[in-house]
This record gives sequence, C-alpha cells and structure tokens, in this order.
Amino acid sequence: MLYIIVKKLLIKKNKSHWLYLIPSIVGLSIFYLLPFIWMIYYSFLSNPVNGRFVGFQNYIELINNNVYRLALGNTALFTLISVPSIILLSLLVALLLNKNMYYKEKLKASFIIPLVVPVASIILFFDLLFDTRGVLNNFLTRMGGNPIDWLNSNWSMLAIIIIFIWKNIGYNIVLFMAGLAKIPTEYYEAASIEGANSLQKFLNITIVYLSPTMFFVLVISIINSFKIFKEIYLLAGEYPHRRIYMLQHYLNNMFIKLEYNKLVTSAILFALIIYISLFLLFKLQRKIGRDINW
Repeated sequence: MLYIIVKKLLIKKNKSHWLYLIPSIVGLSIFYLLPFIWMIYYSFLSNPVNGRFVGFQNYIELINNNVYRLALGNTALFTLISVPSIILLSLLVALLLNKNMYYKEKLKASFIIPLVVPVASIILFFDLLFDTRGVLNNFLTRMGGNPIDWLNSNWSMLAIIIIFIWKNIGYNIVLFMAGLAKIPTEYYEAASIEGANSLQKFLNITIVYLSPTMFFVLVISIINSFKIFKEIYLLAGEYPHRRIYMLQHYLNNMFIKLEYNKLVTSAILFALIIYISLFLLFKLQRKIGRDINW
C-alpha cells in the first residue's frame, strides 16, 4: 500500500515538472521554433509573397555570391584565430594568478572590468587607440615609423581580434581559475615524489583535469566570437574594410535592403554551421571523456 502511494506521488511530481515547463516551451515555440520553421519554408520559395517553389536555387545562388563567401571566409578566419588565442592567453593568466603573487586580487579585478563596461565606452577607447591620429599611430610616429589606418587596412582583422580578447578574456580566466581550484594538490605532491617535472605535471595533471573546463571555455569562446558584430559595426559602420566584413554584416545589410530570400537562406546556413560545429565539439568531448574516464 505504501509503495502505491509513493508511486502516485512521484507520478504527480513528475507531471508538475511539466506544468512548470509549459510557459517556457510555449514561449520558445512561438518566438523561436515556429519562426525558424517558416524561414526554412520561405528559403525554398522565389518570393515570400505568392512565390513559387524553386528548390535549392536560393542556396546555390547564395553560395556562388562573392560577397557572402567573403563574409563567410572572414568569419571563419576570425574564429580560427581569436578562439585559440583567447583560450591560450586566458589559461596562461589563470595559471599565473593561481600562484601566490603581489596584487593578485587587483589583477583579477582588472580582467573582470571589461565584462561590465558598456560597449559604447569600449568603442570610444579603441577608436582613440586605433584612429589614424590615435595613440598607436602617435607612438609609431615618435619611433620614426609611418601611421597606419588600422581599421581600413589589412591590419583591421588584428585590431578586431585584440578587441575581442580584451573584452572576453576575463570570463575565461574566471572559469579556468575555478577549474584549477578543483584539482587536488595531493596529485601534484605525488607527482613531485615520483620525480615529475613542471611540464609533466602540467600535461598529465593540469590539462587532464582542466579538460571539462577547457571544453566549456571553447564553446563559450566560439559563441562569443559570433557576437563581435556590435563592436565592428560601431567602429566601422555597415560596410567596413573587406577584411572585417562578417556574416553578421551580410545579414544586417540584406535585412536593410529587404532581400528576404538572401536573408533567410544565409541565416539558415549560419545556424547550420554553428549547429554542426557544436555537434562535432560535443561528440569529441564525449570521446575524450571516455578515454580519460571523467
């Protein structure tokens, strides 16, 4: 009898969980899922209003579009350079801050500040830094060099990578420091007794036990790399230098021009690229996790 009562209570409890999820499910369906399904449908039409079915013609035209390929290539290049760079730098800083050193707390705070600074203030600072008559060019001139138009030359990608790292490195440092704090010191002591050097400890203990944190930082960094559009837009406008013309610029410009077919098709391909990338990363993470028995 007691078993039946407990079972009924558990069933009711499970049903109540679904009741709490209903508002979120309804909101997600109305504002995200259904519009995305409609986007997929419209991407196969010649026109959103009384259009005819054209199959994959919109996708073929988009892939053959030189402007789209330029934006796709720039976005991929930016992600491939900025994400590994910010992970390596944030890990290095976290390892340094994890040691006993002077002004440790003040250094931590200095890396967190960019996370709470408004975007407009960030842009004002970097505009003064990278302007043709800004701080960097003033320094180059004093050293006998020629000023560089940082945001309107091939150096523009480097400038955007610096902005991305400066703005997001603090969050990664916090995550790595939390991961380092969870590694038992006994492992390092045992390795020292066995005669392991610093590099062996780093590769066989630190990296292994930081792997879950590193994977999370990797995913977050990839997502944040797609959010750099605001900074580029405020710095260089709708049509920046061709080296920093990103997919988000293409989407924004197609929206302004009311090129609906190109907009929805490129948005779907963009979402598909992100989904496939994250799917492969999670699959790799599960494989690595089984190999090292997390």
